[in-house]
Amino acid sequence: MIGSAKGIGATNHSTPMSEINTTPLVDVLLVLLVIFIITAPLLTHAVKIDLPQASSQPLPEKPEVVSISIDGTGKMYWNDASMEQGELKTKLQQISTQKPQPELHIRADKETRYQLLAEVMADAQSAGITKLGFLSEPK
Repeated sequence: MIGSAKGIGATNHSTPMSEINTTPLVDVLLVLLVIFIITAPLLTHAVKIDLPQASSQPLPEKPEVVSISIDGTGKMYWNDASMEQGELKTKLQQISTQKPQPELHIRADKETRYQLLAEVMADAQSAGITKLGFLSEPK
């Protein structure tokens, strides 16, 4: 077979190869292993600081909010419930003794007389209310 197309050392591979070439897979895994070995100590590096010690206390509970509403005619409402003229002082005395003391919010109509507002504030001060605020609507 001198004129044959097959050269010396050529073999006939008529059957498919049944083995997987694992050499490239092992090479890739070794490269990844080296990368992880190098980068692992860098991930655990942290800045060493000495944190200060502090004692913490729980936040005090938020006090109740009492709303006094005054309409344009001078009629007063305690938390949106109608109130008689003499009831304000007694209710203010009752809430001034509560612990924690409730916040007093005053909502007044723009037509309310200043004299009435001054009387409500004076009654709150004489009862011992320390947290007083006015509510309004933004323009």
